[in-house]
Amino acid sequence: MSNSDVTRHGIEGERPGRQATPGALRQGPRADPDGAGTGRRGRRRRGGEEPMVPRADFTSYYGRPVIKAPSWAARDIAGYFFLGGLAGAGSVLAAGAHLTGRTRTATAMKVSSTAAVSLSAAALVHDLGRPERFAGMLRVFKPTSPMSVGSWLLAGYGPAAAASALSAVTGRLPRAGAAATAVAGLLGPAVAAYTGVLAADTAVPAWHGAHRELPYLFTASATAAASGMALVLAPPAQTGPARYAAALATGAEHALTQAIERRLGPVAETYRTGRAGLLLRCARVLVTTGAAGALLAGRSRPVAALSGLALLAGSACTRFGVFAAGVASAEDPVYTVGPQRARLAAEGEPGPDGAGRTGGRDGHDAPEGSEGT
Repeated sequence: MSNSDVTRHGIEGERPGRQATPGALRQGPRADPDGAGTGRRGRRRRGGEEPMVPRADFTSYYGRPVIKAPSWAARDIAGYFFLGGLAGAGSVLAAGAHLTGRTRTATAMKVSSTAAVSLSAAALVHDLGRPERFAGMLRVFKPTSPMSVGSWLLAGYGPAAAASALSAVTGRLPRAGAAATAVAGLLGPAVAAYTGVLAADTAVPAWHGAHRELPYLFTASATAAASGMALVLAPPAQTGPARYAAALATGAEHALTQAIERRLGPVAETYRTGRAGLLLRCARVLVTTGAAGALLAGRSRPVAALSGLALLAGSACTRFGVFAAGVASAEDPVYTVGPQRARLAAEGEPGPDGAGRTGGRDGHDAPEGSEGT
């Protein structure tokens, strides 16, 4: 191996002559990949190939991101995630209240879900730029595309939720209203969860690496938000199911958040630091306080309303926090390349530089099963 080095300013040091030959070539296939010519045997790649260049530390191209960060505005897309979840989970609670004779709660949740899905669609259209672009997404149906499936879900769920609310408010066409309530209640869970699938189906490390938990986290967060809305709008005597739903959703949200951080390994830093870390810490405090207040409120209307507002705010913080974590992970190339190297190391194959595991900014190794992009 020559002593010359190739730098940004050209070749420095001694130039290789005609006899200059990489050490690995001089010593045959068992040569040290560092060019020493003797010593330990280099690590063999699959298929019998051996590294012909020395190991290098990853820095990316002038530290620029490897993938393009989402250009979505947080107000539009994170708001779309939150409002869509609130609408979908609210329709489930409305259908349950309708079946059990909690008329005022059912009406309040039907109206709430209609308003939420309308605002959610408005946020999506605002992000798209023009309304006709949403209509263009309905030209085809692709079961393998979360975006296509989600567009058709919204197209079917929105009118059903609106018809259900209109019938409940006016008292007309009760059978049609009950049918619309059933349709909205059946589509509601999918509307609440599909945005998690949509985010996980990207190359963003903090979202893609959590693709197993993210839809469930969004569903739990949506349930907490809908329960909070029921506590705010419905009479306390009719909010028993919403209180228990809030407690279950809060426990599930905490468990899923911890599961995501364990799975992501070094990438989980994006969930703990910066804007995302602040929002997710606020979310934990708010949903825990809201769920505790919901269980202890009894028939106290002010306590129930405050607990409901805390649950709503906590759910919103969860969606905006997850969104911020995704953007942070895409902007730093370490979070894109690190999981890929960890996966290759776990499979027994050296990465592009021949190195094994690569830690994040805190130097921790990625756990087994962490996903690359």
